[in-house]
Amino acid sequence: MKLSAFSELARRTSEPPISWLMKLTLDHPHLISLAAGFTDHESLPVSEARQLLEEILGSAKGGRQALQYGSTAGDPELRKLTSQRLQKLDACADGGPYSPERVLITHGSQQLLYLVTECLCDAGDLVLVEDPTYFVYLGIAQSRGVRCRGIPIEGDGLNLRELDRTLAGLKKSGDLKRLKLLYCVTYYQNPSGITTSFEKKAAALEILRNYERAAGHPIYLLEDAAYRELRFAGEETPSALRAGRFSERVIYTGTYSKPFATGARVGFGVLPRPLFTMLHRLKGNHDFGTSNLLQQLVLRALASCFYSHHLAELQTRYSLKAAVMVKALREHLPDVTWTEPRGGLYVWAKLPPAIRSGVKSKLFKAALGRDVLYVPGQLCYCDDPSRRKPDHEMRLSFGGASEAEMREGIARLGDVVKQFDRRAK
Repeated sequence: MKLSAFSELARRTSEPPISWLMKLTLDHPHLISLAAGFTDHESLPVSEARQLLEEILGSAKGGRQALQYGSTAGDPELRKLTSQRLQKLDACADGGPYSPERVLITHGSQQLLYLVTECLCDAGDLVLVEDPTYFVYLGIAQSRGVRCRGIPIEGDGLNLRELDRTLAGLKKSGDLKRLKLLYCVTYYQNPSGITTSFEKKAAALEILRNYERAAGHPIYLLEDAAYRELRFAGEETPSALRAGRFSERVIYTGTYSKPFATGARVGFGVLPRPLFTMLHRLKGNHDFGTSNLLQQLVLRALASCFYSHHLAELQTRYSLKAAVMVKALREHLPDVTWTEPRGGLYVWAKLPPAIRSGVKSKLFKAALGRDVLYVPGQLCYCDDPSRRKPDHEMRLSFGGASEAEMREGIARLGDVVKQFDRRAK
């Protein structure tokens, strides 16, 4: 079929890396995947979900309600509980930014990210992202024709000097008018594992606000908090919603998939009121409502002790699995550096600069030859003409693989890296 038969969006959309990474896993039955961001398989709450579903479907009236269509915005009680949960996590007395009327229930947080980009960005517009960032979001931006610029991150989040410098450069070049938002994964970042401090969130919002007059429109902070509840060390960090007068520029997205069950694709967004109206309309065209049955499952889990009990067990489980991966890294990859995980699912490993780790690298192919898969760090950097993409990093997940698989996978990876390290020297 001629390409002209397809829309511009379809012609522009390349295959997402997540698709071929999953295909690699399926094509290699003996492959140890340290790439997939799956949650721990053995911890999925099968018995709890069965009990909750039996309660939901236990009566004809309740069962029919759950099996019927719901509303586009989401179940009112689930929106209320989500609002209350976020306000409690942030320990904020002002409930305004957390109002249930601002909560939109979505098919996972991924749908919210897509809807926000569809709502705010035209082809040719600009989005600022962390360097590195969640590579699946880069796929959304690419398919929508949105240009990205990378802002380096430090141990506590964005490099604010670079953020201000980049914005000043966009103002000077006239591109600031095309800038629509700053996208940040603020808790146990995918891929780096870094958590952004509240102070940096508030400072970033103030910097963005200083450039709005020149831009001619609001510039939003899109806070992706998908891994927030997977904390197993350290203190709770408030979200940008707590940033007082700047909270109207915050788009917050979270999920119940990772803390409860990934197969229950239920996420949510907390949106400034004008944006809520527009995203509500767009979602109506997408699906006119997230699966009502799955919403009822999550609602029952939240309203009972199931969700909190399962989450506590999951946090303990990930703490143990992260320790297993770190121990294996110390043993088999002593020349690699990484950020000590305190939550989330990932370890961001940096090889010696002379060793390339990208998709086309000999290291990646050699690792596949040893039946071990990682996410090449190069995929986590946007196409930013102002710098070259680093090519000596890898994202390793301790979520889906078992402890035995992680030990063996890291050992194999260590053998491969040592071969290339000797050559580099």
